[in-house]
Amino acid sequence: METQNQISINKLSKHFPVGGGKFTALKEIDLSFGEGEFAGLVGPSGSGKTTLLNIVGSLDTPSEGEAVVLGRAISKLSIKESAKLRKEDLGFIFQSYNLLPVYTVFENVEFPLLLLKMTSAERKKAVMEALEWVGLVPKIKSKPPQLSGGESQRVAIARAMVKKPRLVLADEPTANLDAENSHHILETMVKLNEDLKTSFLFATHDDKVIKYLKRKISLSDGMVVKDEYISN
Repeated sequence: METQNQISINKLSKHFPVGGGKFTALKEIDLSFGEGEFAGLVGPSGSGKTTLLNIVGSLDTPSEGEAVVLGRAISKLSIKESAKLRKEDLGFIFQSYNLLPVYTVFENVEFPLLLLKMTSAERKKAVMEALEWVGLVPKIKSKPPQLSGGESQRVAIARAMVKKPRLVLADEPTANLDAENSHHILETMVKLNEDLKTSFLFATHDDKVIKYLKRKISLSDGMVVKDEYISN
């Protein structure tokens, strides 16, 4: 089925200065992603998957080539335009959760909405809906130190999803979780992908995540070595 590309990556390379020379983390990557994909960049540490995810998320820029994300060419965005893209259309999930420890679960999930033009009532409705998605309404007044690892990651997912972004980028989201919690987290993401048509792009080398992917892009030494769609 033809879908409109949300991400188009063309001849993308990324170099980092090392001593008097440079290290090439990505080498002429060509990829495209349609709407509603549940895809993963997989490979060992140092293969370039997190670097590529950061460029797609406008947290970094290509050295050569281009990544066009939701119609915006990443290399041409100003700092303000990059922030606007992340604020309005992207959600991020990291392995370290990045929750604010002094704020409640509700306040952590509400935080991205404070940057948008929403009323207090609109924010409350969106936060409660997001917490229902991840099954954490009973923990609404708890603070991160009172939560388990699995609960903390579910808060991070709710925070990423609360504004109903078009694209969610997840960097090793289950790295700190056991098998049972990983399963619940991934089932939640699959359901959000199916119900909201939100696209998910992972960077991972975790077999628990890979089993859920509908598309697996294998990276090695900064290059795509395999791109396959998976029938689960």
